[in-house]
Amino acid sequence: MINLNHKTFGQGDPIVILHGLFGTLDNWQTLGKQLADNHTVYIPDQRNHGRSPHHDDIDYPCMAEDLLYFLESNWMFKTHLIGHSMGGKVAMQFALLHPDMVDKLVVIDIAPKKYPPGHQQIFDALRSIDLRTIGGRDEADAQLKTGIPDYAVRQFLLKGLTRTKDGHYRWKMNLESLYRNYDNLLAAPEATEPYEGEALFVRGGASPYVEDEDIGLILDWFPNARVETIAGAGHWVHVDAGEQLVELIRGFVDS
Repeated sequence: MINLNHKTFGQGDPIVILHGLFGTLDNWQTLGKQLADNHTVYIPDQRNHGRSPHHDDIDYPCMAEDLLYFLESNWMFKTHLIGHSMGGKVAMQFALLHPDMVDKLVVIDIAPKKYPPGHQQIFDALRSIDLRTIGGRDEADAQLKTGIPDYAVRQFLLKGLTRTKDGHYRWKMNLESLYRNYDNLLAAPEATEPYEGEALFVRGGASPYVEDEDIGLILDWFPNARVETIAGAGHWVHVDAGEQLVELIRGFVDS
């Protein structure tokens, strides 16, 4: 277990939001602040991401234990739990292991299954940059462009670039640990019994991450779940359809 860096907004019953692979808590500040009208919203950086500590190991059981330590350290013994992508798997893992500590569960655009590899191009591009020689973000962006032609994806990844005291650059994320442990991040959450609490699964209608055939698996492990689809949204549902996502979450957690 490690101490997770985090930000907090608002007051009221707690909500914890977990970001996805390569992300940071900053990706969820806008949505978090919208939910902070009626809740205390906590957004942590997960291990090996953002400003949280680096560790050689990363998998869903250990990230669930990080979350347990985080909740207990902040005197939270029950919370609404929201997770996107990798964060959604952490949220599922936590709910399956510690169901009494989850009030309502929201999982965004991920299913409780093992996924095929899909990030090799990103890993290759990030690992190809010699951070000792780049002079700034524009240079890093230019080097990433060949391997990652999508501008929005590059800008998302470059949020993880930070300048050191000696004027060089480094990734906030522990890129090498994520690369070595990538198979663990593709894996399904581990459990022996389903989570019986209320759950909302939100998928992007234009995203391939949660397919129709995954709904049966979701209901096997989360029998009191409902699945909602936001038409036209891709995997980054909070970016593509932020207002609709907030409305869905509010209607669910406050009902």
